[in-house]
Amino acid sequence: MNRTAADKLAVAAQEAARNAYAPYSKFKVGAAVMTDKGIFSGCNVENSSYGLTTCAERVAVFKAVSEGAKVVKAVAVFATSPQSKIPNPKSKIGLPFPCGACLQVINEFGENPDIILSNGERTEFYRLKDLLPNGFRLKK
Repeated sequence: MNRTAADKLAVAAQEAARNAYAPYSKFKVGAAVMTDKGIFSGCNVENSSYGLTTCAERVAVFKAVSEGAKVVKAVAVFATSPQSKIPNPKSKIGLPFPCGACLQVINEFGENPDIILSNGERTEFYRLKDLLPNGFRLKK
């Protein structure tokens, strides 16, 4: 992925975080996915029944799929809050890593896409296989 495309995706994720509905955790997350049909963004949406909360990454992927996109090429995730300082042994500053459920959803639609993580102070680049080395797919 070239730098211009990565920057565009990261900006879309940052803008999406502004729309997050996070009154309980205060952890506002935005995500953007680059697909075969363009860029789609999403934000986390919390619910007072916590199990019904949806992560930004899944909102973005589901939005893309609902618009006809079936191939995820890259994903950017952005968050700034005290909770976004999740310890990461590879980084001095914590980043908003996708949860396992989100990684598995990304895996359903992407062949080892680029993953861009940012907290406004630091940005790191990964591949899906770095974060989900044993993702699976059922035969269709």
